[in-house]
Amino acid sequence: MAWNEPGGNNNDPWKNRGGRDQGPPDLDEVFKNILNKFGKFGGGKGGSSDGKGFGLGLGLVVGLLVIVWFISGFYTIREAERGVVLRFGEFSHFVEPGLRWKPTFVDSVLPVDVQTVRSLPSSGSMLTQDENVVRVEMEVQYRILEPYKYNFSVTSPETSLSQAFDSAIRYVVGHSKMDDVLTSGREVARQNVSEELQAIIEPYDMGISIVDMNFKDARPPEEVKAAFDDAIAAQEDEQRFINEAEAYSREIEPRARGQVNRMAEEAQAYKEQSILKAQGEIARFEELLPQYQAAPKVTRSRIYLETLESVYSNTSKIMVDTKGSGNMLYLPLDKILEKQNASNAPSTNRSTLEGLRNQDPVSSNVTQDSNIRSDRSRSGRN
Repeated sequence: MAWNEPGGNNNDPWKNRGGRDQGPPDLDEVFKNILNKFGKFGGGKGGSSDGKGFGLGLGLVVGLLVIVWFISGFYTIREAERGVVLRFGEFSHFVEPGLRWKPTFVDSVLPVDVQTVRSLPSSGSMLTQDENVVRVEMEVQYRILEPYKYNFSVTSPETSLSQAFDSAIRYVVGHSKMDDVLTSGREVARQNVSEELQAIIEPYDMGISIVDMNFKDARPPEEVKAAFDDAIAAQEDEQRFINEAEAYSREIEPRARGQVNRMAEEAQAYKEQSILKAQGEIARFEELLPQYQAAPKVTRSRIYLETLESVYSNTSKIMVDTKGSGNMLYLPLDKILEKQNASNAPSTNRSTLEGLRNQDPVSSNVTQDSNIRSDRSRSGRN
């Protein structure tokens, strides 16, 4: 049964014995009861409120409060953090990582991570210089250099950086063509956004440093995405063909230069060979001249025979015209030589008669037929 219900034995915790209409409890009486309880622990008589008991109880309370206040002043700064100490709301000093102590209610510490690289994304549909709509997604990575400036230079550093980042992206995209943003000009756009963002946040002195800028994606609206994909594929094919042509040029040019060098060397060798051959002929004729002067007829006949031998050795056919008759003797030496080569017989004979002697039976028959024709021609002449 609740204390305030009828018949609840009047168990009012505030000792409101006179009923519920007498108002709130007396705070002086409440504190007096509390101090009396502390006086009992201090050696006073139960319920007594003399000066000695009251002072001992108050000292115990103050001591407990001082202990709690002292313990509450310990705090830890992590390795990657730096602490900004504010004394009565005003900047006092920085603290390094480790276990530290501060007077509670006097100093307050704001730990700031100065080593972690943070990222802030941004995306949106933007209008380019050639009045096309493109959706761009970028990400900036930054690190805090000065904790005090990061906390107190602007109201909200992350919000300020986000707005500056959006502004830089829209400025760069608005001064670029759509093809540049989508294809070849992505790296240039990324660098321009980084420079523009740095120029925007520099006057604010937020105590941060831009580490990197990532161009995550840039694509046209979905309605024209297929056409732009075809255009990008065509550009990639063009670049691929250019690379293949350059590779072919790099491959064929050294080969052509090698052929040119080889032909030049062959021409030089032919020149030297011709010169040496001519010099050899001159030397041979100079040696032959004394012999010719000593025996002109013999030398002339020998030269004639050697010349005929060298001429007929290079042909496979011999035509012999008989005197005074219309018959002509034909020796098929090419067929004879082919059969000799097939039977691995010696085929390099200096004399035609020796070749006829060593020929096979078929060749012998041909020779006999030729002799018969020769005899007939002689008999006809006679």
